Amino acid sequence: MQWSSLVNICDLIATFAFATVGSRVAAAKGMDYGGIILIASISSLAGGTFRNLFLVHEPAWVLNPWLFASVLLAVLITIVRKSSEPVGRFLLALDTFGLAVATVSSTNYALGFHTTAVVAVILGVTGAVTGGLLRDVLSQTEPVLLHRETIGTSALAGAVAYVALNEFHVSKAIPAILGGLVVVVVRELSIKYEWNLPRVTR
Repeated sequence: MQWSSLVNICDLIATFAFATVGSRVAAAKGMDYGGIILIASISSLAGGTFRNLFLVHEPAWVLNPWLFASVLLAVLITIVRKSSEPVGRFLLALDTFGLAVATVSSTNYALGFHTTAVVAVILGVTGAVTGGLLRDVLSQTEPVLLHRETIGTSALAGAVAYVALNEFHVSKAIPAILGGLVVVVVRELSIKYEWNLPRVTR
């Protein structure tokens, strides 16, 4: 399988993962079908959209309309199963996988247009966390990104790992796999041990 095809498949899976979590959050908030579709779409597509716009490129969903199929599938599953319970451990794991893929994909995308390492890391994090942040804001939920589970830190660590490994000019698969693994490990450990960044205390 060609690298580009593998990247496209992973993007579809990550889109489905983010859309599934977004659908569940919207359903748990009692939103109607329109609200569920909107939140699912923003959760899964906003990160890549902002990443591309910062690079003055067309949004990913314009270039690859099949991404909408992943969103609709996630919404249909939520509606058919009448899934309105809060996000559980399985969906957190699914969200973590999506975070890893989005981080790697966004970082790789930026580097493909010869950005600097710093810019690639910033866009890697942007592509990974923006959708979840907007999802929580629109759902009137305290943004997870800003207070727990070190989502931003996980994406940052994965993006830095990807950029660093890419400097060795090894096979593209190695930075992608290891960068994604860093995201998963950091976030899973933060969930298990309730790690958080320091807070301002009185």
